[in-house]
Amino acid sequence: MEVLNYKDFRVTDEMLASKSKRFANYIIDTTLFYVLFFLLGGLLGIIAYVIGIEGLAEFLDKLENINSLLDRLITSVIFMFFYFILESISQRTVGKLITQSKVVLEDGTKPTPETIIIRSLCRIIPFEPLSFLGSTARGWHDSISKTYVVDTKIFEEQKKAYKDYYLIGKQ
Repeated sequence: MEVLNYKDFRVTDEMLASKSKRFANYIIDTTLFYVLFFLLGGLLGIIAYVIGIEGLAEFLDKLENINSLLDRLITSVIFMFFYFILESISQRTVGKLITQSKVVLEDGTKPTPETIIIRSLCRIIPFEPLSFLGSTARGWHDSISKTYVVDTKIFEEQKKAYKDYYLIGKQ
């Protein structure tokens, strides 16, 4: 069986997830991140208290009193890790799953882990969420990493149409 060559397939503007979907992704993912972050912190606190792990309890006490710059740095690293894990495994975060969108490269393929790291690092650029105020539904973390967030349904329809067209030319 012949392997289908998608080298000429490209993501187009009509495939991009809308700004409203992107905003929903941001709200859902940010809310989920902080809920999980605080639940994990609370769980660690309970475990430290119940089991009596002194080192963990002291560490958690120190975390409560760190300066705001270090707090932001630690939170940013965990935030990047959160996005990296989800997007490198499934090309989606929970927000993207709910809004039926996903991250792809320009040719429609899955981004490499290195690309997802760049994408995740770009999320901590100050005022990055404001980059969506432009004319397209692409933020700096998209353009710098050369990735696209597409509406899954439209993307799959377009990719199938491309495949059908390609196969017609091969017969």
